[in-house]
Amino acid sequence: MTPAALAPAPALPATQAWLTRLNLNLAHRRVQQDLADAAGLHRRVMKLVPEELGDSPRAGAGVLFRLDTQHVGPPVLLVQSRVPVQPERLPAGYAQVTTRDMAPMLSALRPGLPVRYRLVGNTVRRCGRNSTAGAWKQAIALHGDDAANWWAEKATVCGLVLHAGTAEPVDALVSWHASPAAPPAAVVKPTTHRIARAATLFEGTATVRDAEALREALLHGVGRSKNYGCGLLSLAPAAR
Repeated sequence: MTPAALAPAPALPATQAWLTRLNLNLAHRRVQQDLADAAGLHRRVMKLVPEELGDSPRAGAGVLFRLDTQHVGPPVLLVQSRVPVQPERLPAGYAQVTTRDMAPMLSALRPGLPVRYRLVGNTVRRCGRNSTAGAWKQAIALHGDDAANWWAEKATVCGLVLHAGTAEPVDALVSWHASPAAPPAAVVKPTTHRIARAATLFEGTATVRDAEALREALLHGVGRSKNYGCGLLSLAPAAR
């Protein structure tokens, strides 16, 4: 590993972030490949930010992303980052890209502010040592009321008071990974294994209770599997 890879990422300003919207071109071969593999989509997203960000580049650049498909038209890839993106590093014709500064929104958060929220969360529970649901540390997917309770607990920590909302399961986030290497004599061709991560889309209205906790959640994400498209919490103004 190079010295640059070992260097810690620089400190990031408290309210500096950008939200980039990519209207994906479904006719593009690279888009089709990336949509079939959450790990590949993560690698594509990381092309948008500078290299040499330390040994945890996603966290170093404050990158969170979400694939929005719950609307008419092609899917939209939202990428949040704490450093300016470099869309010229995408393949030609990959997407139409627009970016906006999040600093005004982050600075405007205050207790009592009504907001609309959207989040795709990796709704799982890790089994304890004495669990009867599975092996120790095994991830058990949550659905229905269990998934809603997962978000209710997270929202409280995030500084939100929830009001009306929905919790809808979305397609599992599938990624493909190289299988552990077999003994050389047994290797015929590289093999991969499939990992599917449970995800739920949460949408609704809430009131800000703790602005600082909410800024922390917005900038650092909510829950697990941030490398695979979970954890990006989006806010918009809501009518009182």
